Amino acid sequence: MPFYTALRGYTNKRLEEIAEADILVGIPCYNNETTIAHVIQMVTHGLADHYGDKRAVILVADGGSTDDTREVAKEFEIKPWQEKIVSIYRGLPGKGSALRAVFEAAARLKVTACAMVDSDLRSITGDWVKALIDPVMTKGYQYVSPVYLRHKYDGTITNNIVYNLTRALYGKRVRQPIGGDFAISRDLAKFYAEQDVWQSEVARFGIDIWMTTSAITQGFKVCQANLGLKVHDAKDPASHLGPMFRQVIWTLFNLMERYEGVWKNVQGSEPVETFGNGGGGEPEPVNVNLEAMIENFQSGYRNFSPLWKDIFCGECFKSIEAASTMDTGNFNFPTSAWIQILYELAATYHSWDQHRMRLLDLVTPLYYARVASFVRQSWDMTSAEAEQLVEEQAQEFEDHKDYLIKVWSQGPAKTCAT
Repeated sequence: MPFYTALRGYTNKRLEEIAEADILVGIPCYNNETTIAHVIQMVTHGLADHYGDKRAVILVADGGSTDDTREVAKEFEIKPWQEKIVSIYRGLPGKGSALRAVFEAAARLKVTACAMVDSDLRSITGDWVKALIDPVMTKGYQYVSPVYLRHKYDGTITNNIVYNLTRALYGKRVRQPIGGDFAISRDLAKFYAEQDVWQSEVARFGIDIWMTTSAITQGFKVCQANLGLKVHDAKDPASHLGPMFRQVIWTLFNLMERYEGVWKNVQGSEPVETFGNGGGGEPEPVNVNLEAMIENFQSGYRNFSPLWKDIFCGECFKSIEAASTMDTGNFNFPTSAWIQILYELAATYHSWDQHRMRLLDLVTPLYYARVASFVRQSWDMTSAEAEQLVEEQAQEFEDHKDYLIKVWSQGPAKTCAT
């Protein structure tokens, strides 16, 4: 049955009692009992330090945690002049439904600014609150995206897919389109809440890239905030990020279909204004199992290479075939091949009329190949040096956008562009 609101009766009653506020900070969570108290502590301190004269509400939107997340959140004492609501959202399970509750609450309270921060953060400080909210409160921005200092192997989906495609498609250099920590204006919160996506997979996953893409394509004023080091529960790409790859790609490709009339007319890209310096420090290392990633790819090659040969053009398949014989010491899956593969995959997805998620399952091993190649290439680099690699790759995506437009219009590619 459809859920017409993500807010439960208790939450609605609390919002009615509060009536209005200046700032809302939403914290979506699920089984985060070890980190939720720290996140709430930093939020309440940040609001007190920087917006002590404003009426502020903290909304913990829980997905039905089976640990003590809600109990810890309820028991943590915030500043006496602030309000806190801890509630289980209604709707499909997932971060999207949690943020729907936040958007609805922000619109109901008529806030000036609404921020969202992840519940597994260990590096959040009170200054994050100001960095995210200030561009909305004082500079008229409607969407604030984060910029983090991250380890070179944290954020492989962003570095190898999401940043590149968002920049090439929509012309804005938003570095962390799925960063997790954002701020928005009341009118954008209302816009999000009113969209007809809450019975779709956006409510389960893909909410961050949906938010970023919608803000850009609908003409909302976008900027970035430097937050400094991001320390959270980072995952090894070899063992944890396959499902996330499929979910993010699914959302990206569906957004490409929805906004085809926008991105086909975008040429090049431009930076967006970025505020703050975020501080320094060295990111925590993220351990990666290079051998496991290469094995995941080679296993996929053994199982799916006939399908890949059918989907991708001859030049692309030659690159895949060559990589399948390489060992850890010399593994290489070139950027040029990766760009063609992603663009051709988008075109195939566009023309595919059924079992689209199954299609993405079958190409997931190619993501492991690309990440393994990036790891090999950047092995002796600092995180700052690896960041330059990411920027060069993003520029290549832009430079070959005409190929995307060509294969998108023609259907699945059979011959590569020269």
